[in-house]
Amino acid sequence: MTAPARQFTQLSSGISGLDSLLRGGLVEGRLYLVIGPPGTGKTLLGTQFLEAGLEAGDDVLFIHAEESATDLLANTAELGIDIADATFLDVGPDSEFFEEAESYDVVKPRDVEDGHLISDIREAIERVDPDRVLIDPITHFQYLEPTEYQFRKRVISFARFLQDRETTVLATKTPSNQMDSQLRSLSDGIISLSYGDERAGRRIRLRKHRGIGQQDGSHGMEIRQSGVEVYPALEPERRTRSFDPTQFSAGVPELDSLLDGGLERGTVTILSGPSGVGKSTTATEFLASAAADGSPGLAYLFDESIDTFTHRCETFGLPLSRLRDEGTLLVEEVESLALSPEEFANRVKTQTAERGAELVVIDGIAGYKNAIKHGHDGVELRRRLHALTQHLTRGNTAVILIDQRRDVTGLHEPTSENVSYLADNIVFENYIEVEGELQRVVGALKKRVGGFETVPRRFEITADGLQVGDPVSGMHGVFEGVPEQHGEDTNQSSTR
Repeated sequence: MTAPARQFTQLSSGISGLDSLLRGGLVEGRLYLVIGPPGTGKTLLGTQFLEAGLEAGDDVLFIHAEESATDLLANTAELGIDIADATFLDVGPDSEFFEEAESYDVVKPRDVEDGHLISDIREAIERVDPDRVLIDPITHFQYLEPTEYQFRKRVISFARFLQDRETTVLATKTPSNQMDSQLRSLSDGIISLSYGDERAGRRIRLRKHRGIGQQDGSHGMEIRQSGVEVYPALEPERRTRSFDPTQFSAGVPELDSLLDGGLERGTVTILSGPSGVGKSTTATEFLASAAADGSPGLAYLFDESIDTFTHRCETFGLPLSRLRDEGTLLVEEVESLALSPEEFANRVKTQTAERGAELVVIDGIAGYKNAIKHGHDGVELRRRLHALTQHLTRGNTAVILIDQRRDVTGLHEPTSENVSYLADNIVFENYIEVEGELQRVVGALKKRVGGFETVPRRFEITADGLQVGDPVSGMHGVFEGVPEQHGEDTNQSSTR
């Protein structure tokens, strides 16, 4: 006979992203260890756990040893966290211990605590009968016991004492070799925090969540004006809508013809080419055309300011300001090293859903890699971008990624940064040299849905926008950037 599945009551940690990683929240009556170096946000995370309890009508107890209750209340109030109604138990040594010391001799832990620590904690718990307890840090238990065996017995006894009362405990600890393995094995859940340099940023990882499971891997974390914020990495999801091959037009008939009608919903297009060739302008043609047809769009700028982007596009006849004022187009400038890949993905995901966006432009891939905080190598960061594009396309949102190549002419590789695998479609724009003059061409190298023209077309950027001519004819070597004429090129000036 199969035993019935055990039912768990889960509580909010006070941080929605962390609850998501915990598959619903903390389990009532369990012991959780928050471990990380100094300054990673352990105490702050714990106080948000207490605040969530107070907001739910719980009784909460804060057992602290390194900061006074006055300082803790002042620090949390600065972030808008209200734990004034919590019960505080200070188990750290008071000032008299320093004032009465006659020498700097090592003092035995039991003498420091005067044997009252355990009895004080027990009395406070029995008096308050808390639903939630924060122990910051749990190291004081560690200092009381002379051996790992005694320490293990103490923690097991304490955990069972609280479990019998259905009390949920969060305990903080700085990593060390001393008795770390004991605490990790005894905890029902382990929340690991880290902080590298400015490039890596803050990270959070769940190492364990007994009986429930957790979202594995490294995730984004920030400390902002409202406290700790957690951004889970996007997980692969099933397609939320059936694939819709409806196309987005660029509003430029010749470019649409090159792409057999335009770009399909639910696909990723990489628009590749050297600096200044017209990639952003081309992507904006699609955005403007979609917005004019009632399909909202989003654009995220990593390589350019909003003001410059808006001025340049309007110089070329694209009404960016009007579309933004009408609410059919949102353009955001992403500040360098301000976001983790997970926070950026969460922002795109949320804004896409809120605005019903059907076309998203990320300008560009190299800027994303340079501007986004991450503790990963380039390969892992591309995987994060891949997860984001997958999420968008499975909701039938079209994505355009702008990829800048270093070569001014030639097409040695269709994309840079090894990102070809992201693309359903690859559109390239390039310079070609004709009799000492640089001209622009646009072509398609790949289109997963439908066909495309195999011969590129010349184009110009004018005050009226993108002007695309007929297919280049009478030449070979166009893809290499230095074409040779093998017949009369009747389309050399046909770009209007």
